[in-house]
Amino acid sequence: MKTVTKLFATTLTALAILTTSNLKAQTMGSTEPMTSGSGMAFKIGVGVNGGLFPDKSEMDYGYGADVRLQYDLSPYVAVTASGGYTRLKWKGSPLKFEFIPLLGGVRVFPIERMYLSTELGSGLAIKDGANMNFIYTGGLGYEWKNGLDLGIKYEGYVNNSASDLYFMKTGQFNLRLGYNFKL
Repeated sequence: MKTVTKLFATTLTALAILTTSNLKAQTMGSTEPMTSGSGMAFKIGVGVNGGLFPDKSEMDYGYGADVRLQYDLSPYVAVTASGGYTRLKWKGSPLKFEFIPLLGGVRVFPIERMYLSTELGSGLAIKDGANMNFIYTGGLGYEWKNGLDLGIKYEGYVNNSASDLYFMKTGQFNLRLGYNFKL
């Protein structure tokens, strides 16, 4: 758990340093948004991620890759849809759990380029007899102008008790590094 706490604190500190360099003061007469452009845009992103589970979990670590579609409704709000591959490793066991996460969510940009995100969805198990009901996430991140996207989130899993690879509700602290292409 100490490693997870240190990773989380280091990432939050780095994001705070990076985002404060982009803060801009607003004048009383200005009605323009902090970001340039109308905000109505599609982006497609690819990313890799890795995470650690709390000590109480029967899982040890997880990693994966994803493809994300993002539609910016305004400079402050975007909707997302993503799919990919995730592999979770059991502690002290050669067993692994592989699935395809399908998620939909929202990103809110309270500060230019810095976002708060939440996603909900389901995981489609790759192994026969295994299934997953529900995935939920919450986190924060930063999108650079060049397309780089760095985020940290908590990703929770609620498993179906009828699954051959059954585990109780668990979750991981996950770090994602991605790149977004404007369409």
